[in-house]
Amino acid sequence: MTIDTSRAAALHRDQVTHPPIRRDQFHLMPNPVEHSDDPYVSYLVGNSLGLLPRETRARMNADLDAWEKLGVRGHSHGDQPWMAYPDRLTGPTARVVGALDEEVVVMNTLTVNLHMLLTTFYRPTATRTKIVIEDYAFSSDSYAVRSHVRSRGFDPDTDVLRLTPRPGEDTLRTDDVIATLREHGDSIATVMLGAVNYLSGEFMDVPAITAATHEIGATSGWDLAHAAGNVPLQLHDWDVDFAAWCSYKYLNAGPGSASSVFIHQRHLGNPDLVRLEGWWTNKPQTRFTMSPVCDPLDTAAAWAVSCTPVFIVSPALVALEIFDEVGMDALRARSVELSTYLLELLDVIAQDLATQSVNITAITPRDPAHRGTQISIRVPVEPFALIEQLYNDYGVLGDARTPDIIRFAPAPMYCTFLDVWRGMDALSRALGGPGL
Repeated sequence: MTIDTSRAAALHRDQVTHPPIRRDQFHLMPNPVEHSDDPYVSYLVGNSLGLLPRETRARMNADLDAWEKLGVRGHSHGDQPWMAYPDRLTGPTARVVGALDEEVVVMNTLTVNLHMLLTTFYRPTATRTKIVIEDYAFSSDSYAVRSHVRSRGFDPDTDVLRLTPRPGEDTLRTDDVIATLREHGDSIATVMLGAVNYLSGEFMDVPAITAATHEIGATSGWDLAHAAGNVPLQLHDWDVDFAAWCSYKYLNAGPGSASSVFIHQRHLGNPDLVRLEGWWTNKPQTRFTMSPVCDPLDTAAAWAVSCTPVFIVSPALVALEIFDEVGMDALRARSVELSTYLLELLDVIAQDLATQSVNITAITPRDPAHRGTQISIRVPVEPFALIEQLYNDYGVLGDARTPDIIRFAPAPMYCTFLDVWRGMDALSRALGGPGL
């Protein structure tokens, strides 16, 4: 089927066929290109940092006002008492990832939470010493697992098992992952993979890999940094042991905002599990007895150690409320529409550029079941310079990863078909093509 690649067709989709979901609830970046017909940046980098919801500033100002007017009484008094934030965050957080309320807690930042979870769920024995991770995992995850292996007296060069795609391929095949787990099953303690890979955009088969992990007697953990708020998840039903994710990407909670943790219900209240503890691990009813021995909660909140950072979770709550209103099903449907349109336009400009011996290709799986909204594109030029050119000359913002990948992620909450069209038109022109 021939696709209409005109700007008018993109506008028609936005205005008549598929209007954006909640674009009017977000602040849009002004276009740096003077005299452009488009007042705003085509913001295709929600996989790195989501846009600012319009309600966030007012909500944060209300917390500042409470501090000013109520002082310490702000914990328990006022329109939005700070002590209530953990409970207010729980429900919408659980719904984003398909969990029970008791299975999630918002706390700390992502890598800190991975460390805390690995303290519990990486329990090597004399024979089961290995942690499995993808070879192109985000570097912070690699550092975390290596440090845990080393801290238990093992060798991270041999006891971190890194999964690699087949030669000439850019993504992992589920069958290959499962075959590797079964081959090394007796030596694996923990499997911790990215549910959506940060580099390729591949959406892993979480339930199949989790089931295979349990078959070999290992624990299954997932980094959901690029999955939460992006793809449909059912962590409880998939029997995942543990997971963690940040909230500043698709979840729009602001730079460096709080992370969240999932721990399956069957682990909760287990007195044999080892974990790091602090004041907030203790049940609220006995917290102020100041006992030297912890009286832990029997929910995921038992993994929390410190009081809630109000000025960090306040923006997270605003963003989660929007997600709760829209729902992941609607977001996923629009995500597939936008990313499929991007791939269709990419094929057109790739064909045009190939006539000039300029080759670009998507490394993200084409099947929507195996990708989120991010499309990673291999380019024949230095990627960071290309991203700067796209922004400065065309008002299009994506991001880059060395040595040759740029990433475009049309976040369905606020991106339009015109945003996608502008991104592909600019990419063609920046590489010497005719545009769309």
